[in-house]
Amino acid sequence: MNRKKLQKLTDTLTKNCKHLFRGFDKDNDGCVNVSEWIYGLSIFLRGTLEEKMKYCFEVFDLNGDGFISKEEMFHMLKNSLLKQPSEEDPDEGIKDLVEITLKKMDHDHDGKLSFTDYEQAVREETLLLEAFGPCLPDPKSHMEFEAQVFKDPNEFNDI
Repeated sequence: MNRKKLQKLTDTLTKNCKHLFRGFDKDNDGCVNVSEWIYGLSIFLRGTLEEKMKYCFEVFDLNGDGFISKEEMFHMLKNSLLKQPSEEDPDEGIKDLVEITLKKMDHDHDGKLSFTDYEQAVREETLLLEAFGPCLPDPKSHMEFEAQVFKDPNEFNDI
């Protein structure tokens, strides 16, 4: 398989995953090596809920301090919501959404989400896995990727 075909295949899987790089680059060296890439793909394609929660939390923890702060929530929600024309300040609506999210997910009431808070909320309601934006492939992309990869295993002999 040539580079162009592999790139197209990968793009199919990751088209809605804006923060893919941060989730895959486990050692934070600014590069995704082969081991990190394979590990990331394994989570995307066959990961358990636990693995997907850890991956999504790492993606959402923008500064890597082990918590998702109000500021991080605001930033991610602002970038993932469609702007609607109205007289109301759109930032106010996002601030309200952050407060609602904290009430739902912040189980220890410290004003930020730890992995424990996030995990508990996701186990109670799995739709919260991607509460701050898409970071996993949608089912259609997943199926398209697998259909291409597994249709002719001999095609990978050129890699």
